[in-house]
Parts: sequence; C-alpha cells; structure tokens
Amino acid sequence: MMRYLLFVFTLTIASAVSSGCKKEGPPFPVEPEISIISVEPTTIKEFVDQLVVVIEYQDGDGDLGFEHPDSLSLSVHDARLTAPDWYHVPPRAPMGEKLPIQGTLEFQINSTFILGSAQQETTTFSIQIKDRAGNWSNVVTTPTITITK
Repeated sequence: MMRYLLFVFTLTIASAVSSGCKKEGPPFPVEPEISIISVEPTTIKEFVDQLVVVIEYQDGDGDLGFEHPDSLSLSVHDARLTAPDWYHVPPRAPMGEKLPIQGTLEFQINSTFILGSAQQETTTFSIQIKDRAGNWSNVVTTPTITITK
C-alpha cells in the first residue's frame, strides 16, 4: 500500500511539474489588435481644433511601426470621404526583436472641415494599423464627432 501511495504521489508531482513547463506562444496574436482609449474633443471647430485620438495596441511579435518616416501604416478614414488619410508610426519595439508588445499610441487629426454649406456636420473616423509583416489590425471607429463653423 505504501508503494502505491508513493507511486501516486510521484505521478501527481511529475504531472504538476510538466504542466507548468509547457512552452506557450505570445500572450496575444501576431496580428495587431487595437482599441480606442479616448477621442477628444468630440465637438471641434473646422480648421481650428485638433482631434486627439489615443488607441491601445497589442502585437504578439512586436513588429508595429516603421523606421522610415515615409512608411505610412496608420489608416484614418473619415466616413464622409472615399479615401483614408495615412500616418507614420515609429517602431514600437526595437527593430529585429520578436517580442509581444502593448501600449498606447496618441495621434492628432488636424484641419477637419465641413464639406457642405451647413453650419455643422457630423462624422466618425475608422482607424486601422498595419504591421511590418503586412498584417492589418481590427478596425475601430470613433464616437460621432461634430464639426462646427
């Protein structure tokens, strides 16, 4: 009986140790994921006020951002327009490193204006980011922004 208990005890300890030694992948996917932290202000005066957007990002292999300033990887699409505006995002982790990263990114949308002749218009902005491997993040959309004259 004692041998049996010793065997069961050893088996239990070995099982617990081996389950704790499993090699796991990154804590999140290698495709970037973003979410909106804040968008301020939500009412802006055309050509005067700047819209400040803060997004949170996470990327399982850390390849967000580009060294060259002409490499544009952040897409910001005004719902009233057909094409998005593009922004440069500097590397978020050391180049060549494959490590999971997360953090926040703040950017400004300048010179927003009213397209028609009304005194005010509303819009939303859809945001997406691409990593160096060409993987696109999910798309997030701002709350409604009011633009006034």
